[in-house]
Amino acid sequence: MSYQDLKKELQRRMDTAIEALKKEFSGLRTGRASPGLLDPVMVEAYGAAMPLVQFATISVPEPRLLTVQVWDKTMVKAVEKAIRDAGLGLNPAAEGQNVRVPIPPLNEERRAELVKVAHRYTEQTKVSVRNVRRDGMDALKKMEKDGVLSQDQQRQHGQDVQGMTDEHIQRVDDLLATKEKEIMQV
Repeated sequence: MSYQDLKKELQRRMDTAIEALKKEFSGLRTGRASPGLLDPVMVEAYGAAMPLVQFATISVPEPRLLTVQVWDKTMVKAVEKAIRDAGLGLNPAAEGQNVRVPIPPLNEERRAELVKVAHRYTEQTKVSVRNVRRDGMDALKKMEKDGVLSQDQQRQHGQDVQGMTDEHIQRVDDLLATKEKEIMQV
């Protein structure tokens, strides 16, 4: 494996960690309606637990309301129950083939809890990025040992990997600052 291939692989893995963080953040409720809020909801249907998006269209007609249009009317009760039981603090109401999901405003205590959760997600992502860096550094040491790189090249490439890591950690911190601001906004 060449250094360029290694660098591309490390970049891809770090970017994947950041994408996972963005997905985690989209599930954190900020008091505003977002279709991503219902991503973790699994519906018991047809003998298996399946993601809500496989049964319905989720839309945001108002800033504090989600509507879930269930395609199969026999599934409306199951969808309503799944949303209620998902632990998101939401209270859905069925209206025909639609399920209305009002988003209650967040109190100060809940906002502080969500910020802590966001910090926990951020820390997990930083650990993932650092693990990728460690793997990269180990690969560079192995390349030097195998005679593919000189000691100077290994040191230079190691600085590149560290720079890439620092850049990704900064992106993670920026995402956290944005999410924290969004959560604390009343």
